[in-house]
Amino acid sequence: MAYFVSMTDKFMSGWGGAEGRTSKYVVECDTTAQANQILHAAHKREEMKYINTSFKRPRYPADRYQVTRKHWNDLGGVWKEGWHQD
Repeated sequence: MAYFVSMTDKFMSGWGGAEGRTSKYVVECDTTAQANQILHAAHKREEMKYINTSFKRPRYPADRYQVTRKHWNDLGGVWKEGWHQD
């Protein structure tokens, strides 16, 4: 079962690739523990708002949102700081 953690990146919204749109960041996780780690990391980041989890892949209309999708395996750094699998 996949878990999806989505959030709005307030820093990236409105300019660059997201000019005139809201920037969304979506991380697909394989386990609850991975999703909880991403949730924890996202809440520590000031630019991330409206953080949610879902069992379904979130979909956003392209005319209003610029979406960056990542898988847990593609991430490192601040997203996995302090990570230890139970």
